[in-house]
Parts: sequence; structure tokens; C-alpha cells
Amino acid sequence: MSQALDPAELSPFGRPAPVVRMFGWAMLALLAGFFVSNVLVVGFGFPSLGGLLAEDRRAWILLLIYMGFVAVSAIFVLCTPDRALRYDARRISDFNAYLIRGCYFAVLFTGIADAAIAFIRVEGLLTVVFGEELGQELLRSRFIGPYIHFPLAILGFAVALFSRSLGFIWLALLIVIAELLIVFSRFVFSYEQALMGDLVRYWYAALFLFSSAYTLLHEGHVRVDVLYAGLSARRKGRVNAVGAILLGMTTCWAVILIGMGSRQAVLNSPVANFEVSQTGTAGMFVKYQMAAFLGIFAITMLIQFISYLFEAVADARQEPGRVERGSTGH
Repeated sequence: MSQALDPAELSPFGRPAPVVRMFGWAMLALLAGFFVSNVLVVGFGFPSLGGLLAEDRRAWILLLIYMGFVAVSAIFVLCTPDRALRYDARRISDFNAYLIRGCYFAVLFTGIADAAIAFIRVEGLLTVVFGEELGQELLRSRFIGPYIHFPLAILGFAVALFSRSLGFIWLALLIVIAELLIVFSRFVFSYEQALMGDLVRYWYAALFLFSSAYTLLHEGHVRVDVLYAGLSARRKGRVNAVGAILLGMTTCWAVILIGMGSRQAVLNSPVANFEVSQTGTAGMFVKYQMAAFLGIFAITMLIQFISYLFEAVADARQEPGRVERGSTGH
């Protein structure tokens, strides 16, 4: 499939596509509603939508949140009937790129800070460096998560607004550097701590899961071209559109709903409890974030598949702005 041009080079106006745009923006609205409701469920003890059957009034608030987001998306589509699909696709993709870039900065800041705290903790210097009261608090993941990790994540997204310098290449380099530090400390200084391996796994998980949507944008995922390579551009667009819905979006929603469907779900539970690894105070307190990484993977992939759908439909309709690639697959 093609990649859209920069939004500044694309005309915002094009052939009307109300059904596709309504579907795509409704998916984004439902995703936004799910994110907000999940914060309420995990952070504030709200019931899931299943609480409607139990007549829990707070569940109605969640339902109204969903309805509100979907209504806003429908109004937006109706008010912009001539918006070009490629223009929408590029805007959505650019927003997704910001989300991923913000996550990169967040794990960079969090990884460095948590590794430093873990080192001080392992060496028994917490009370010496931070004092008795704060030193005791830094032994608890429930303190480090809200008061250190979350502010650093907010800082990461703030920095991502102004800088595009950090990406998967730089994160890969940091992983290599962290691995080299393990080698030097182990074989030169005979020193090794669990936190060193935790840092590598933390950054590697972020690299692998956050980069998937970026790879989808640039068609870097492996594609077995048996019939696809010989199809015309229009037919490729149709295949990509169907695949984006039936294979891509359904898979992402399955991960999101199964992993984050309730407070006790497999992704929400570690986050709600600020779960740490079995190494305890000897390692970093980031295991709960690695569970959240799977949710971020599904969310960013879903957003990118919506952009992919708009591009695919534009290809199928032979709309202008298509950029040919050097290869159609791998």
C-alpha cells in the first residue's frame, strides 16, 4: 500500500467517503472512550460496563462516555463531508507517531531514573541519599509508580511535542550500551545486579512493541506475496482494506478487550497493583509497565490500521496522492 504525502502537501478536500470515514472515526472514538473508562476502572474503582446488569450507576457514566465520543466523531464526519481520505490518514498517522515518540521518551526517562534508584537501593544507600522517610517510601512500588514513574511519563510526552530526535534507532542503541555495561561490569569488575538485566528487558520490550505501528506505516512487516504482488493498485487497495478490518483491527480489539476488559484482566491487574518482578527490591520496579506495553502495542496498532484503512480505500478508488514504493512486499 502507499504512504501518504506530508499533510502540508495534501489537499484536505477530496471525494466524499462518508461510510469509511464514519467507521474509522467511530473506531477511534470507541478507543478513546475505552481508554478513559479504563482509567476510571483501574484508577478509581469504577465497574466495567458489565455493571449495567448489576444496576451499578457508575457503569452508566462509562456508557455515556462511549456515547459522547462516538457522537463527537459522527458530528466531525458530518461537518467535513469533503475531507480527503489520505489527508485524514496522514493526520491520524502523525498523531500515532507522536504517541509512540512520547512512549519512547517516557521509557528513556523512567529506565534511567528507576535503574539509578534500584542501584542505590541495592547498595543500601537509600536513607543516606534521600533521608529516612523518603528512603523507606522508595522501597515501595506503590510510591515509585505514581510519584516518580507517572511524572516522568508526562515529561516524556511533553518533550515529544517539541523533539522528534528519539526513535527506535536510538532506543536500540541504548539497549546495546546497557548490554555492554553488563559485560564490562561482569567480566572486568565482577559486579552484576538484577537491575541491569531488568533495564535491558524493559527497553527491549518497549523497542519491540512500540515500533510495530511505525513498521506498519512503512510496510516493514513481512508479507508473503503469492497473489498480492501481481494485483493492480486498485485490487491491492481492496485487499489491504479488508485485511485491515478483518485481521488487523479485530486482533487489536481482541488484545484490548481481553487484556483490559476489567480491573482483574491480565494487563490491568499488574498495573493496578504496581506489580514488580520476583527479584523484589533487588531489581527495577517496572514490571507493571511491561504489562501496559502490550496494551500500548494494541492501541497504537489499531490507530495505525485505521490510517491504513483510509489509505487502502483511497488506493482502491485511485485517488491522487499515492506514493509508489520500491517493493510491494517481502
